[in-house]
Amino acid sequence: MLIDKFLQYIKYEKCYSEHTYESYKTDLLQFKDFVEKKGTKEFDPVKIETKDVREWIVFLMKQKEKASSVGRKISALKSFYKYLRKSSYVEKDPMRQVVIPKREKRLPTFVRETEMHQLLDEMADVFEEDYEGVRDKLVIETFYTLGIRLSELIGMKDVDVDKGNKTVKVTGKGNKQRIIPFGDRLLQSMEAYLQLREATTGVRNGYFFQKDDGGAMYPVLVYRIVRKYLEKVSSQKKKSPHVLRHTFATAMLNNGAEINAVKELLGHANLAATEVYTHTTFEQLQKIYKQAHPRA
Repeated sequence: MLIDKFLQYIKYEKCYSEHTYESYKTDLLQFKDFVEKKGTKEFDPVKIETKDVREWIVFLMKQKEKASSVGRKISALKSFYKYLRKSSYVEKDPMRQVVIPKREKRLPTFVRETEMHQLLDEMADVFEEDYEGVRDKLVIETFYTLGIRLSELIGMKDVDVDKGNKTVKVTGKGNKQRIIPFGDRLLQSMEAYLQLREATTGVRNGYFFQKDDGGAMYPVLVYRIVRKYLEKVSSQKKKSPHVLRHTFATAMLNNGAEINAVKELLGHANLAATEVYTHTTFEQLQKIYKQAHPRA
C-alpha cells in the first residue's frame, strides 16, 4: 500500500517526529476512507483526481472543521503526492491545483518573564529536592533557556551536551542539526541533575533526560511535567512545551535579540515562522504603553 510506503519514508528517511507521523497517518487514512465511502471508486492514489480532493475539502468544511485543521490535512496530501511523483508512482499530481484554505493568524501563547522568574528563582518549595524534582526543574529550565521542541528535548543525548563550551547540539525537523549556546545557570542545573541521575538510576542509555528507573522520557510525561509547574504561576489556558518555546522566542526579542539570530536558534526554515513573535512583542508594548502612559 502506497500510504504505508510513504509513512515509512517520513519516519525512517525524513526522521519526522512521532507526532507528525501520526498526524499524517490519520489524515491520509481519513481521505482514503472518504473516497471509499463515496462508493464511486476503490481508493487508488494513482487514480485520484483534483475533484476528489476538492469534494473532501467541502465535506470537511461542512463538518465544521477549522481552516487550520483542513490546511494541515491538505498539506499531508500534498506531501504524499510529492513523494509519489518523486518515486515515479504517479505522473499527474491531483494536488497541483488545490489551494490550502486561509487560516486565521493566532498570536503565540507565552508565559511572562516575571512568571518564569518567579517559578525558577523565587518559589523554592515548588520543586522537590529528590531526583524527579531536580529533573523536572531542569526540563522547564531547558525549554525556557534553549527554546527547543518537545521531540528535541526527549531526543537529547549526553554526547550532545558540551559543558566545556556550554552548547547543546539539537537534532530538529528533517534531521537538521543546530548548535545552541547556554549560560552558567543552566550549566549548574545540568551538573546537579547529572550527579543525582548517576546516583539514582545508574543507567547510561545515552539519553540526557531519564525517568527515575532509567527509562526514556516520553511526550505525555513531559507534557504532564510542564503543565504541573506552569499552573503554579500562569493563568494561561495553554500550558505545554511549545508554550515554553514561544516564551523563549518572545523573551529573546523583548530583550533586543536580532530576529535572524532567533530564527537560527529556533531552527526555523524561513523567517516568516519567526516573524509571528514580533507581533507578540508589539502587543506587549501596546499593553505596557496603555498601562503606563497617563494619556493612553
